Amino acid sequence: MDNVFARVKRLIKKPFFKLVSDHTLYESTIVTLAACVPYSPDHNLDEDSWFKIEQFSQQSFCIDLLKSNFDSKDYDDLKKEQFINIAYIFAIQSDNFFFQKVTPSLFIKKKIIGFGEAAAIEEGSNRLVINDQPDALYFKKSDTLVFRNLATISSIFKGIDTLYRAATQPETEAFLQSEFIDLKNNYDASQVSKPNRQRIALAIDSLAKMSDQDKIGVLAYIGDYCDQKLKFDQATNKFEISTDDELKLLLYGIEQRFYTTLFGQERRLANSIQALS
Repeated sequence: MDNVFARVKRLIKKPFFKLVSDHTLYESTIVTLAACVPYSPDHNLDEDSWFKIEQFSQQSFCIDLLKSNFDSKDYDDLKKEQFINIAYIFAIQSDNFFFQKVTPSLFIKKKIIGFGEAAAIEEGSNRLVINDQPDALYFKKSDTLVFRNLATISSIFKGIDTLYRAATQPETEAFLQSEFIDLKNNYDASQVSKPNRQRIALAIDSLAKMSDQDKIGVLAYIGDYCDQKLKFDQATNKFEISTDDELKLLLYGIEQRFYTTLFGQERRLANSIQALS
């Protein structure tokens, strides 16, 4: 039997309640696990794709609800006065868990005109909008979580946003003091955007895996592809960085996102990457 449950805010001991019984909420959701993409902050999903995290129950951000056997009889019905305090809902369909984050914008309370045998005014009552697709889906048998947007589900799975961390202020300042960067026009860490802080975190990890020879090679590679947009001093192996856009190009280069097509020899920037092996 498919059921729908709700997680209520500010309750610790018993935060989960039954919302609707014997109803399939997400009938049109079809996910093929083999086609899902292992989560990577460097990858931009296609419209019909999903990220996945395998062995999810072993992750520190997996909620206890998914680690134990779930029995709907253990949960009380949600009371009317608790409706407005729903943090998220989850539907259990064929032993899989479908999650949807609940925000104030999803609550509707308006006077409407209803059309039956004749038009009639109906006083507004609390309604909760159900999205066409869930924000996340947990496959119990394969222990895999799939989702589209990490930020959306971070309030459901506390700590999952560490998978896409941003560089701290000290890390950002230290990176900008790297020997291959020459700051210009008073550009400093206070002007680095959040997306670039996230790219810096990735770049720090990438550089840590490179040999000294590889680091020299990647700087030459960036200088070759960005010679029209970045000033590169070959004598000092330094890039002049004076804007956030220039920093973004440098960070893309460290991740080796520039490439030339095999046929046509067109030089391109990969906006999204996915490891093939």
